[in-house]
Formats: sequence, structure tokens, C-alpha cells
Amino acid sequence: MPSSREVLADAIKRRHAILFVGAGVSMTVGLPSWQTLVDHLLKELDLSPDVIEGMSNGYQMLAEFYRLKQGGIGPLRSWLDRNWKVDGDRVAKSRLHKLIVELDFPAIYTTNYDRNLETAFELHNKAYAKIANAREIANAADGVTHIVKYHGDFDDDSSLVLTETDFLNRLSFDSPLDIKFRADALGRTILFIGYSMSDPNIRLLLHRIWQTWENSGHKADRPRSFVFMPSANPVQEALLARWGITVLAPESGACVDDALLMFLEDIQARTRAS
Repeated sequence: MPSSREVLADAIKRRHAILFVGAGVSMTVGLPSWQTLVDHLLKELDLSPDVIEGMSNGYQMLAEFYRLKQGGIGPLRSWLDRNWKVDGDRVAKSRLHKLIVELDFPAIYTTNYDRNLETAFELHNKAYAKIANAREIANAADGVTHIVKYHGDFDDDSSLVLTETDFLNRLSFDSPLDIKFRADALGRTILFIGYSMSDPNIRLLLHRIWQTWENSGHKADRPRSFVFMPSANPVQEALLARWGITVLAPESGACVDDALLMFLEDIQARTRAS
């Protein structure tokens, strides 16, 4: 029986896999942390950190309060656009981003606001179509990688999923991007990288995928999906397995800091093996 890594590599080789990219990937090239956003919001709103102490969704609530106080998020979006970026040279030197481009996924979904994926494709001369709204779904070229900005893009304020209300609205799972994701994911393997599996939004997404197959009457035909985690966690593995998600961990002896890079290098080598 083929190993999980062999199953994943085969799906990627046949272009029957899509990639879901989280903040952990952008942080490898120096993306500011969420704490940077929280600190900015607290300063702009003249608030003490105590107001969000113990809240896992603190930045979402602060962004919501910002919208209420300012009447919109335009200035915040502009600040994010200026500060939520890294130098293109760092992306150019990133072996991890080069691997993502070379693995040639038909679709890459990301909850990141930054342009690091688009920059990587441009630097490595690989065509892509950015999708952040219904119009861009309709206009996206066929035959190129679709980079789907699942939580929005700075070019379109209305697409940004930033405040608590934005996140709660996404729980309905029926926006144009959600519909596209369901269509893309239904018959393909999904690989999640750069995520904390404690993120409630990602857990909801995984649950909804599982629920779709459970209700289809054909759950036995569901392609396998995977999450790469830099360290083993038996609780997470058991809970994710219940939703049909296999956790892939680093091979023994791998350095935690380089674990994701080494994992993708191994997967690429497997796709190239005869």
C-alpha cells in the first residue's frame, strides 16, 4: 500500500491536488506577526491591551471596533497594504516559495492578505490568475494556477475578511469564493500548510468539507486530504482523522524550523521519480 506521502505526490503529479496556504508560509520570509496588527489597532484606538486579554479573536474584535469608530476600514486597509508586505528579494531567495511555484498546483487558496505568492509566481515567470471576488472568478484564465485570496485582497476593500462580522458572515460558507472552493475541492486532494490547526475558522472549513462528503452518499470516494504539521500532536491527529484529514509530520531528525521546506522537497522528489 502506498504511503501517505506517495499518495499526495501522485495527486500533485496528476494535478489533482490543491494547496491551502496559511500565515506560517509568509512568516518564513518576514511577514509581520498578528501581534503587530493588534498593537497598531490598540494604538489607533487609544486602548489598553487589557481590553482583549484572553480573547483568541482579539484582532477581529478590534478591527470591528475600528470600523464602528471610524465608519469604515479604509485607513486600516491602507496601513495593512503599506506594512503587511516583505521585500521582494526575500521572496526571490525563498526556496519554499520556489517549491510552491514549481509544484504546479491548479489552484492555491490562501487566507493571507499579502502578495508573496503572486510575487513568487512573477519572479519565477509562471503565469497565474489572482481571484478575490466573483468578477475575478469569471475572468480568470484557464490553464494557469488560480491564486485564490480566500480572505480578500488589498485591491478590493469589500473582499477583505478582517473584522469579527466578516468572519461570522463567512460561517455561512456560501460566498462566491466558498462555492468555488467546494467545486475545486470536491474531487481533489487538499494539502494545508502553514496553519495552526487550533484556528477555529480553519477547523470550520475542514468540518464543512467533511460534511459535504458525508451528505453526498459517496463518502468512500472522497480523495484523501492532508495537513502538514511541524510537530506531532496525537489529539489533533485523532480529531482531524475523524474529518478524513491525514496529518503529515516531519521525518525523524528533521529540524523544526526547516520541516516544511524539507517536506515539500521530499514531495517534489517523489513527483519526479519515475
